[in-house]
Amino acid sequence: MSHFLDRLKFFDRTKGTFSNGHGIVTNEDRRWEDAYRNRWRHDKVVRSTHGVNCTGGCSWKIFVKNGLVAFEMQQTDYPRTRDDLPNHEPRGCQRGASFSWYLYSPHRIKHPLIRGRLLDLYRAERKAGRDPVEAWEAIQNDPAKRLQYTAVRGLGGFVRTDWDEVTEIIAAANIHTIRKHGPDRIFGFSPIPAMSMISYAAGSRYLSLIGGACGSFYDWYCDLPAASPQTWGEQTDVPEAADWYNSTYLIIAGANLPMTRTPDAHFATEVRYKGAKIVSMAPDYAEYVKFADLWMPVKQGTDSAAFLAMGHVALKEFHVDRQDAYFTEYARTYTDLPMQVLLRRVSETEGDGYVSDRTLRASDFDGAFGEKNNPEWKTIVWDEISQSFVVPNGSIGFRWGEDGKWNTLPRNAANGAEVRAQLSCIAGKDAVVSVGFPHFNPGEPGLLYRNVPARKVKLANGEEALVATVFDLQIAQYGIDRGLGGGNVAASYEDATVAYTPAWAEKVTGVKRADLIRTGREFAENAAKTRGKSMVIMGAAINHWYHNDMSYRSIMNLLHLCGCVGQSGGGWAHYVGQEKLRPQAGWAPIAFALDWQRPPRHMNSTTFWYFHTDQWRYEKVSADGLLAPSAKARYKGYQLADYNVVAQRLGWLPSAPHFNRNPLDIVAEAEQAGATDEAGVARHMVEQLKAGKLAFAYEDIDAPENHVRNLFVWRANLLGCSAKGHEYFLKHLLGAQNGVMQEGTDGKLCQEVKWHETAATAKLDLMVDINFRLNSTGAYSDIILPTATWYEKHDLNTTDMHPFIHPLAEAVTPGWESKSDWQIFQAIAKTFSRLAERHLGSRKDVVALPMHHDSPFELAQPLGVKDWKRGECEPIPGKTLPLLKVVQRDFADTYRKFIALGPLMTRLGNNIKGIDWNTELEYEELKAHNGTVREEGLSKGMPSIADDIAACEAVLRMAPETNGEVAHKSWSALSKKTGIDHHHLYAGRHEDKITFRDIVAQPRKIITAPTWSGIESEKVSYNAGYTNIHEHIPFRTLTGRAHFYQDHEWMLDFGEGFCAFRPGLDMKAQNTVPAAVKAKPHLVLNWITPHSKWGIHSSYQDNLRMLNLFRGGPYIWIAEEDAKDIGIADNDWIEAINGNGATVARAVVSQRVPRGMALMYHAQEKTVNVPGSPSTGKRGGILNSVTRVVVKPTNMVGGYAQLAYGFNYYGTVGTQRDEFVVVHRIADQDIDWLERPLTQEREDQRNPAGVGPR
Repeated sequence: MSHFLDRLKFFDRTKGTFSNGHGIVTNEDRRWEDAYRNRWRHDKVVRSTHGVNCTGGCSWKIFVKNGLVAFEMQQTDYPRTRDDLPNHEPRGCQRGASFSWYLYSPHRIKHPLIRGRLLDLYRAERKAGRDPVEAWEAIQNDPAKRLQYTAVRGLGGFVRTDWDEVTEIIAAANIHTIRKHGPDRIFGFSPIPAMSMISYAAGSRYLSLIGGACGSFYDWYCDLPAASPQTWGEQTDVPEAADWYNSTYLIIAGANLPMTRTPDAHFATEVRYKGAKIVSMAPDYAEYVKFADLWMPVKQGTDSAAFLAMGHVALKEFHVDRQDAYFTEYARTYTDLPMQVLLRRVSETEGDGYVSDRTLRASDFDGAFGEKNNPEWKTIVWDEISQSFVVPNGSIGFRWGEDGKWNTLPRNAANGAEVRAQLSCIAGKDAVVSVGFPHFNPGEPGLLYRNVPARKVKLANGEEALVATVFDLQIAQYGIDRGLGGGNVAASYEDATVAYTPAWAEKVTGVKRADLIRTGREFAENAAKTRGKSMVIMGAAINHWYHNDMSYRSIMNLLHLCGCVGQSGGGWAHYVGQEKLRPQAGWAPIAFALDWQRPPRHMNSTTFWYFHTDQWRYEKVSADGLLAPSAKARYKGYQLADYNVVAQRLGWLPSAPHFNRNPLDIVAEAEQAGATDEAGVARHMVEQLKAGKLAFAYEDIDAPENHVRNLFVWRANLLGCSAKGHEYFLKHLLGAQNGVMQEGTDGKLCQEVKWHETAATAKLDLMVDINFRLNSTGAYSDIILPTATWYEKHDLNTTDMHPFIHPLAEAVTPGWESKSDWQIFQAIAKTFSRLAERHLGSRKDVVALPMHHDSPFELAQPLGVKDWKRGECEPIPGKTLPLLKVVQRDFADTYRKFIALGPLMTRLGNNIKGIDWNTELEYEELKAHNGTVREEGLSKGMPSIADDIAACEAVLRMAPETNGEVAHKSWSALSKKTGIDHHHLYAGRHEDKITFRDIVAQPRKIITAPTWSGIESEKVSYNAGYTNIHEHIPFRTLTGRAHFYQDHEWMLDFGEGFCAFRPGLDMKAQNTVPAAVKAKPHLVLNWITPHSKWGIHSSYQDNLRMLNLFRGGPYIWIAEEDAKDIGIADNDWIEAINGNGATVARAVVSQRVPRGMALMYHAQEKTVNVPGSPSTGKRGGILNSVTRVVVKPTNMVGGYAQLAYGFNYYGTVGTQRDEFVVVHRIADQDIDWLERPLTQEREDQRNPAGVGPR
């Protein structure tokens, strides 16, 4: 019978019974149950993962049925951790379990799309007989034609096209841009390569081959903690999550583990059952607070004050009142605390006393202690054994130009004798002097004078100087009384008038002083008993502030005072994204085409967007207002943008474009003038710069010749997710409808940047988005290319959170007309090569390369800043000017180069972090493993990487983390530098070679490599800094030790030589709101944008399954009491507005949010359920519609040991949490969904009413 008839006879279905009536016999059709069985039936299971910067790096089983993904589940076959640790699995979360929804969702980009107006223009030009490049040129040369499509960006109007036509348009645009403007006017942005390495490499390889610029992401996302390079010379190296379980005391600040580290949160919760204490610091009642033994409700943005108070306690009780033996030995060996610092007398107007200056160097002494190699880069300690100043091993001067002494063994570099570096000269002082320490808390003095013990030293010039150790200065800076007299020292922890006491911090942070005292004491006491097993886990919530480096340095201070860094279960644990691309050395040559040409063009994205979106024109933050009273202030009166221009011309930061002329033309002109080689080209350019005939592009960034022209975005949602200053992107970069509520006139004050009364708009000729879903970036692009999802391609994936490498795999073929990123950029390269043969041919390009970290060029200006444009020195490439590197571009061979591993891998070999090794063996192995290129041309016979799996194999074969032989070669190279044998770190895995097929079978643990500072071992979990402590490998800093003190002139000028509390900036945007808003009941709230429970960045925020779990659209959390003050009820529509723009969302009224804060989770776009803004008249905006990025001069420093540029290593960062907004309620009847046809009037009104062209 049928199921339908069975249901009609439900009450008559029993035909008999058994077991005394407990069982029944029925006669019914059970085929209906197959519907449930079929739901879980499948044809195959494939391993893959999610490349979405989710940090988890979770391995998933993808179940495929009839060629479609049916569902996904967590894999459970990770290799074990250790017998004494929980395993890394199960790994996954509700977001990952919902990903397959995207594959067949309405958001999926199924076909190549192009803006209809642009396609009509292009086809008309082609029909007129022009070839593709000429057709594109004709459109760009006619402002009216160009305006037709740029004016409607973000307003729909896409039509379907085919792959051949769309790649032809992209290639033509690139070629025209290269020929007319220069390859450095082509820019690509893609984040987090660790999540899908080959997909990232696809775009970056293409761009690098044609000379385009690749933009960084880590600094732009503000995930980069500048304090990490400042302190250790390391970008970010952190413990794996399992190491939390080895800790016995955890402080968690700004990292919401259950929400953003879902698969790993169990390590933190389970360690409590071993007796570990957890202290959570959060202004709101966040998810991770639930697991704490103590909650410190610290006011947002004041974390540094709290940690400095805890440091005050640890320093006083364990270093001053008594000297803990372990802490003391750790401090003298692995930190800069014993280093000697010169004291500089300050003028009478600044006070009566001294301030700290640069560190003492070997070159300051007569004879330089016999150090002939880099004596100005070798720092000094006082040796308690010989009772003299000596040069210890390990400073940066030993890293370059000599071998064997770059280590932290306690040795005198001159004779190898044992050294006992003195921490304090208090017992043998020559004088007690009053030293002023910069201070920034409102209402308190700008310099706090405290007495410090000092020694006298005779310098090489015959003068006598005073020096003090970093340790003695640091104690004074914390306000600890040592019986030296003077003011500004604390009588007790209860002294609220002295900065950095717990009582003082209570006033600033709102945290009870008793909690700060107890936590500081317990943290240190635990570290003393366990040799460093105290740990701080921190993240974006404290890193997204303008003075984030102060927050982080306050934590690092505490950790180093307690000997925690580099000890298993201890140290810092900074988690903000899936940052750790473990096989980095194997990946970089492919990603940046280093196998064919060097160097690539890299650009720090924060600077790039700050200038190209014209946010510098709106800058209200005064650079002079950030200076310390003791600053030398040679750039007084400069604006923030001016400092950035100075940093570029001195070779500290990169620039894209480089100069105000096409770099191809610059080289051609130099050759016409007689240059025959790279040095000749550089000499010609230097002469042109000195004569003012050539200028850096950023000196006149709004001039048309300096605009960025083509933009590629892939693997990213630039506009809907990370665009701090979103509305400025829309206005100036895209020329689209925008909500900027103010005129940009503040930039007039700039001295280094030329001012244009009318700001540039629609700078981009072409924007290409490569995506599998339609998000905000796609909506504003000119072309959208459909890419494969994470279940439709082969790739590699690693994370910070565990030591395994595992794959993305093609469970199903890419849907509809989509292709993998590797295929897409190959297709573009092929078309580009065909068209370039006629229009470009072979040309020479010049790359302006900043002085890079981990290269000899990080030794640029050792003793101060000299600016060639001010006549203080000559412009010398690599010293006071960027290096000027000539690169041959064979444009017609771009495709042939793309698909082959190039010859530089055998000619020059490979390198990572200043270590070089030979790769001839691996090159030959890849020929056999991958096969060779068979196409005729220059790459015939070379290892093929045309296939995505072949590209994966090349990465794995060339990286020390996945090839034991390469680990051997790289460790051997490092051993030569350090003079220490490190072979035991990799010896057990010398013969291992991990292949792509291996990781498809099961995730594999990486091999210990010198790329990273932790080790893979059966005895300890991966912990950052482990080899620095246990192998005596120096930190890559000026002193070779972890730094409490920063002695660069700009760091001192801005008062950040030592860590100090700096309150949030007043961005002043909240002062610019419409009168109608001011007239209503409103709130002024700090704008906070944490990561979300229902998404990862903007992914999953538009996923129907995730939307169903909460409000179904954008929302803003506010405090109950704040809401009550102006009559906002839960789920009311509200607008957050300031001078930067406006966003409209539902209100979530909650007790968990403190007063004074508006909290909007990152990143909710305006593509789902967002009405118009009543203030701007435009669509309601996103979380970044009310933000504007601001740059910090201390992050611009370069050519100075650890303070030197590196891609995603150091540079300006995209902060935005100092912002304030005005919040008001919108009545339901005032909601306007803007569902009206596009009129010419609306198209022309791209700015809010009343806002002009500036």
